[in-house]
Amino acid sequence: MRRAGRRSMPLPIGPLAGGGVTGRRRLAVTAGVSAAVLASVASAASAGVFTGRALSESGLDHVRSLAAAPSGPGSPAAARYRPASRQTRADRTSCTSVGHIGDSLSVGMVSPEVLSDPAQRLAAQYRDVGVRRVRINASGGRSVVEQLPGQLNGYRVATGWYQAGFRGCWVFALGTNDAANVAVGSPVGLPARIQEMMFAAHGEPVMWVNAQTDVSSGPWSRANMRLWDSDLVATCAAYPNMRVFDWAAMVQPGWHLEDGIHYTAAAYAIRAHAIAHALAMAFPANGHHSACVVR
Repeated sequence: MRRAGRRSMPLPIGPLAGGGVTGRRRLAVTAGVSAAVLASVASAASAGVFTGRALSESGLDHVRSLAAAPSGPGSPAAARYRPASRQTRADRTSCTSVGHIGDSLSVGMVSPEVLSDPAQRLAAQYRDVGVRRVRINASGGRSVVEQLPGQLNGYRVATGWYQAGFRGCWVFALGTNDAANVAVGSPVGLPARIQEMMFAAHGEPVMWVNAQTDVSSGPWSRANMRLWDSDLVATCAAYPNMRVFDWAAMVQPGWHLEDGIHYTAAAYAIRAHAIAHALAMAFPANGHHSACVVR
């Protein structure tokens, strides 16, 4: 298992809850992770929680800061972005139902406090490419395995939806926190986390959104994100139902906030548009996309 090395700092995780491929068992809470540590992690790593219609106060603080950032056609981020033909043409997907599970990098795509125009938000973007039923759950600090207080991890959200009868295509916009958690010593490696979510999808079409940061060191570093992205592509060979949208290759200077992880409001609008159109490429209404990586 490749790992970016252990560091002498607390694991940025809550109670570990394993399932699926890594074993249906509850792992022990990491020693030394106090309530104060979890609180600081929730602030630094999550920066927002959106589940259903409710945002936490910390999430509201984050999205208010995003809303204050320039957005729209004249914003710095938008000025640097020139859509390729695939972002502008009327792509259509065979996915009529989509379940999207994400972390704080999905919060900005669904919050009206970040994107005041409903047409820019993720659900509307999915509908623009032919999705009729959209289910979204985004929670700050989320990973496949770890859980912050009051949160469900990605695996539990997916299995809960499947058990409740959801059938359709899945979009997993996870990995940023997984890469960080593994880097500081989580016993559950990167490939096992990917396999866990694929297990939860039960063979239905899955598109992963890969991870990217502008951080030079520490758990959320670019190097750790690249390890995760590499493992996503390597896992594709075992799952003919899996695609990987190469979001990391799209990100341009000026799209990040100062933390190097989260995005400006304009960049979140671009991200929502790009993910929906990538889904239409990954699982098109007409024809077939056989390659693992979608660009």
